Amino acid sequence: MSIQDSIRNAFVPVHREGWPFIAAFAGASIILGVFSTSLFWIGAILTLWCAYFFRDPERVTPVDDRLVISPADGIVSAVGPAVPPRELGLGDTEMLRISVFMNVFSCHVNRAPVRGRISRIEHRAGKFLNAELDKASQENERNGLVIDSPNGPVATVQIAGLVARRILCFVEEATNISVGDRIGLIRFGSRVDVFLPAGAVAKVFHGQTAVAGETVLAEFGGIATPLMRVT
Repeated sequence: MSIQDSIRNAFVPVHREGWPFIAAFAGASIILGVFSTSLFWIGAILTLWCAYFFRDPERVTPVDDRLVISPADGIVSAVGPAVPPRELGLGDTEMLRISVFMNVFSCHVNRAPVRGRISRIEHRAGKFLNAELDKASQENERNGLVIDSPNGPVATVQIAGLVARRILCFVEEATNISVGDRIGLIRFGSRVDVFLPAGAVAKVFHGQTAVAGETVLAEFGGIATPLMRVT
């Protein structure tokens, strides 16, 4: 490996959606520096935090239709039955819901938990309650995707949080998606819910740390050693 490759690998890529914010923080830091050295360094630290927030690292994703992979980095905040949002058209029957809460230090690029065809995308305006609260699933601003997977419909819901005010979706309806593909981003603290059909068995617990594109949240059927792909 060359020195150039070593330097490149030492830095995590930043998602393009983050550059306007990083530039704004950097510009404000320079302006503040004219008046106060202390304010400049505070601004510089916030600029570095902004770049860290919008990081977009590569992930090594298990490729196995029996596995459900975490769509987000963060802490598993809920595992159990819940009724999916009504606008997704999945009925009133409870499904297995696994929630991953992202704080302001988590990587906020979201990924597909399974492969399949995106049959529905629905955005709903709402409140900006603390995303860790259970009622945030129904009351907060959210964007839901339904993926027709080999094991049935799987819903992924991006939920805005107390600080988050913007949900970005990178995919469109009627398109195919692979597990681990980037599907969106939520700015500044939020949560992602995954709703799974019958047959899914949770493989994580409340309080466990999840890594988007890598951590197995649930499994359909038996256990096997999966293949891997870098996304």
